[in-house]
Amino acid sequence: MSLGDEQHGPAPRGESTPAPGGSSRPSNASAGRRVLHGIPASPGRGAGPVVVLPAPVSEPPAGVRLAPGADVERAVARIDEASAQVQAALRAAAELTEGEARDVLAATATMAADPTLLDDARTRVRTELLVPERAVWEAAVRVAAQFEEIGGYLAERASDVADVRDRLVAALTGRPAPGLPVRAEPFVLVADDVPPALAARLDPGQVVALVTQSGGPTAHTAILARAHGIPAVVATRGLLDTLADDDVVLVDGSLGTVRLDPGVDEIAEAVAHGRRTRRFEGEGRTADGHRVRLFANVGDPRDAAAAAAAGAEGIGLFRTEFCFLDRDTPPSLAEQVEAYRSVLRHFPGKRVVVRTLDAGADKPLPFLTDGAEPNPALGVRGLRTAMTHAEVLETQLEAIALAAQAEDADAWVMAPMVATVDEAQDFVEAATRHRLDRAGVMVEVPSAALLSGQILAHATFASVGTNDLTQYAMAADRQLSALAELADPWQPAVLHLVAATCRGGELQGRPVGVCGEAAADPALAVVLVGMGVASLSMTPAALGDVAAMLSRVRLDEAQRLARLALGAASAADARAIVLRELEG
Repeated sequence: MSLGDEQHGPAPRGESTPAPGGSSRPSNASAGRRVLHGIPASPGRGAGPVVVLPAPVSEPPAGVRLAPGADVERAVARIDEASAQVQAALRAAAELTEGEARDVLAATATMAADPTLLDDARTRVRTELLVPERAVWEAAVRVAAQFEEIGGYLAERASDVADVRDRLVAALTGRPAPGLPVRAEPFVLVADDVPPALAARLDPGQVVALVTQSGGPTAHTAILARAHGIPAVVATRGLLDTLADDDVVLVDGSLGTVRLDPGVDEIAEAVAHGRRTRRFEGEGRTADGHRVRLFANVGDPRDAAAAAAAGAEGIGLFRTEFCFLDRDTPPSLAEQVEAYRSVLRHFPGKRVVVRTLDAGADKPLPFLTDGAEPNPALGVRGLRTAMTHAEVLETQLEAIALAAQAEDADAWVMAPMVATVDEAQDFVEAATRHRLDRAGVMVEVPSAALLSGQILAHATFASVGTNDLTQYAMAADRQLSALAELADPWQPAVLHLVAATCRGGELQGRPVGVCGEAAADPALAVVLVGMGVASLSMTPAALGDVAAMLSRVRLDEAQRLARLALGAASAADARAIVLRELEG
């Protein structure tokens, strides 16, 4: 690796040049090819034809009826034709997939022929003279309500009814079928944004890259793309005005670029890159042997199994919300013990950092948080819920202690949303009462970073949650696409807060880790290690790439790159400087 002079400025950005039709497209002047610029969200490169995600199907207006004298039976026949069209499309899509996805598509095709749904829709056309699309919508609402009332397996099928409803309405109104497209060849998915429910079902074998016009690098869609190992670029301005189905593009999720009309060699290299899966050998080190522990973030037992299979050195962030969600009352002590054991047992002899319940903000719980808070992100969330519901925290700490005693994992515990020294001290004392002697804090708000030295006089470690730290430091909602450039962990202000936390850890001789999504960015991981971060916790899919990047860089080089990033004037400049140095 070649590292140049420290006086380099930011890498040149693309210029705007007229595109066919008079629109403006960013262009890379050196290459002479058109390039769109967004914000890097998931590293890697992918190339292929564009498929634009169809817009969601909206509810047809209520009360719209057939015109006087209209052929009612012809309107009824259109429902049958739409049903046949949807069934055929779903079965064809099923033939292009395999495993669970194939089963889901086949089951949905069967639902599109459901006689209860279709008979109800036909009756509404004949008796109420509703237009077919409105009749289908109302019939589906009724069927879904019946399924939910019955409960059990049928209640779970209510979402399938809604999917079929949308597909039938799309067919009746001449619109593209909603949901994730299924194609014979791999493609680049382009959208304004991808709902988390759809992003969770992305298949890396089919979606080689993801590009969105809105969203941010720490939004749920970006997090899920990283979890699947799919290169992604978000907040790409002018995306939907520039690209259309079947355009060929090359996406670089590390640089945040979308190159239009790439050359044959570039496509071949990107395809080959996409097929390479870097294995993680189970130990993170810099080129000169400096040890960096590489952990995984997990949210349930399935994630833990995947992390163990990927070779993670342990768990740096075990989110415990999974056993509290979708409930009206907190889980019992016994339920929690079993839930935590199901994760701990995957990592015998290895560190598992258990985060106590992070309720509030985007994770409200009816038994714990106030849904009427005017600004939940700045309200009672994380550790603050213990102020009014101390028993929930006490039960959870006891459950973690009992689970740790029953398994061989090295269980550490940490509290979310710590803002003051007193909060840290109180939490450590509570953990100690429950026989948990490795108690730490998450650094998610600027006050915790600035007071890290005093906080770590009590806590035994700190873990920086860069997603929330960025949100609070930059006063930018990470889900708001208009502020995506601010919600970027490369922001120098955020990097300075991480550096301040590391200085506090060094002062007290306490380790500082990073468990936010920033840890999954290989280039940013180098910068974090250069600042003094001792461990990085990420989605398991990123372990190999991060380990490979660290192995190329000596510790003193990482420290130099950290100084360069801290001296940058913007997130774009910090990223460009570091990437150029790493690629030089």
